[in-house]
Amino acid sequence: MNEFMGTTICAVKKDGHTAIAGDGQVTMSQSIIFKNNAVKVRRIYNGNVIFGFAGSVADAFTLSERFEEMLNKYSGNLMRSAVELAELWRSDKVRKLEAMMITADKDSLLIVSGTGEVIEPEDGVCAIGSGGNYALAAARALTQETNYTAEEIARKALKIASEICVFTNGHITCEVL
Repeated sequence: MNEFMGTTICAVKKDGHTAIAGDGQVTMSQSIIFKNNAVKVRRIYNGNVIFGFAGSVADAFTLSERFEEMLNKYSGNLMRSAVELAELWRSDKVRKLEAMMITADKDSLLIVSGTGEVIEPEDGVCAIGSGGNYALAAARALTQETNYTAEEIARKALKIASEICVFTNGHITCEVL
């Protein structure tokens, strides 16, 4: 069975703005670039929440759909929605998903896994996916050493990751709050 995967998502919270950027590559079976221009960063909840997802495509879509259901159930409260979603996995009511997402609203930035973890990055910078470590290192350096905006840092970090990680490309989608 062929599995579709491979992406990088990077988020930066700086100076009252949060940017989440993602590349467009979908890889099949670790060896074929199946699609170059997938959009894995989106706005939801009337444009007040942004998120980007990585992992197995079907699981990533399931994770994002369940998260959006929780946002609607809890009136857009990002933290409560993420924690309630994590509780589903902890209670074994749903199957574990091979996916992660980064989500943000005007106040919070969170990493949510398909296995029930919710993590708030301590420095306002995080990244997930196959090129996540490259993007994270680049974003941290750019945040500390430049005056770039959150969007500029997220985009540049993803560009750097795309030059190193074979599962990440330079077709970047970025949303900013």
